[in-house]
Amino acid sequence: MAKCLVTGGAGFIGSHLTELLLSQGHVVVVLDNLSTGRAHNLDAVKHNSRLEIRNGSITDPVALSEAVHGVDMIFHLAAAVGVKLVADDPVRTIETNIYPTDHLLRLAVQGSVKKFFLASTSEVYGKHPGESWVEDDDLHLGPTSRPRWAYGCSKAIDEFLALAYHKKFGLGVTVGRFFNVVGPRQVGNYGMVVPRFVEAALRGGPVIVYDDGSQVRCFAHVREITQCIAKLMATDSAEGRVFNIGSDQPVSILELARSVIAKTNPNVEVQFVPYAQAYSEDFEDVQRRVPNVNRLYETIGQKPVTTLNEILDDIIAWKREVLQSQS
Repeated sequence: MAKCLVTGGAGFIGSHLTELLLSQGHVVVVLDNLSTGRAHNLDAVKHNSRLEIRNGSITDPVALSEAVHGVDMIFHLAAAVGVKLVADDPVRTIETNIYPTDHLLRLAVQGSVKKFFLASTSEVYGKHPGESWVEDDDLHLGPTSRPRWAYGCSKAIDEFLALAYHKKFGLGVTVGRFFNVVGPRQVGNYGMVVPRFVEAALRGGPVIVYDDGSQVRCFAHVREITQCIAKLMATDSAEGRVFNIGSDQPVSILELARSVIAKTNPNVEVQFVPYAQAYSEDFEDVQRRVPNVNRLYETIGQKPVTTLNEILDDIIAWKREVLQSQS
């Protein structure tokens, strides 16, 4: 049993990870300012005697220092998230992602922390041209004049920092690059495509697809993502390494929209909207984002395998319950 800190523990991925860690017998401290997370995400475990919920921001040095006290393992998930948020406020993105990570790493090596998981993102690959992306591939970030790339760049700096702390101080750092994690509790407010499509279809449409919908993505269930995180943190050979964490089964965004419509309301229409209208004139997107997850599978013997059909069924059932409770 370890004492774990989960920053962003009331968020979509963080709340599922918190539940998993508690089920494994760990003591969990959650630090979340509820800016994008939701207190009700932890309703199922909020009375657990091994859970401590702290309402505070990772940008607050005092709150961060108090949360780290006596902790054995840190799962650093708190960050500025979502393409829309990043495009709207790149300053917040940079300040939220870089400075608190540096401070948290310093606190980790000063305290009793043995292992540190850094949640990173496929965004660090930028406009990578490959069919599937491998962890040691070169990064292809866009120009600094396009705020869209601020997120990937800031998370790349986080990775450099974390890996440097591993090399210099021996901190047990593992970096996980997430690829389109989806599931119950995810909201569409920040550009997340699956919950946005599902909610639109359940409300009668239209389902808004940006550009022509030919963009290719892979979607993994949050349940499997958190299992991979926990296994990586329990595997010493994962320390000092970077892992793609996601599904490797590609689907186009238009295919995704049609699948959602077929499962909810076949009468719903697809509406195409140009990027400039959805975001801004200087917005750039990535056409294809598919991870190579061989390293993950070779290290922990597991990778996300839940099919898109199963994932959508789970999300649609959850969203229907939410909408019914609101009506």
